[in-house]
Amino acid sequence: MDSIVLKGVVTPDHQLKLDLPHDLPPGPVEVEIRQTRLEGVTLGQLLESGLVGIWADRTDIDDNIEFARRLRRRASRRHTE
Repeated sequence: MDSIVLKGVVTPDHQLKLDLPHDLPPGPVEVEIRQTRLEGVTLGQLLESGLVGIWADRTDIDDNIEFARRLRRRASRRHTE
């Protein structure tokens, strides 16, 4: 089964609006909805906070994916002790 992630919006009148790729073939699909909640902080506030890009100039992270994996492994070990 092929899987793609689409971004969309639920309108106030409870309609689901999606932009489908032009090459998506007709046929049955299964839809899973994960609603994103952004409360308390606006995007503008987040961008102005200085947090976005805070690690951009780090020279000790060669492979950011592996670095994130190491952080997750360490964090998961901390909770099992």
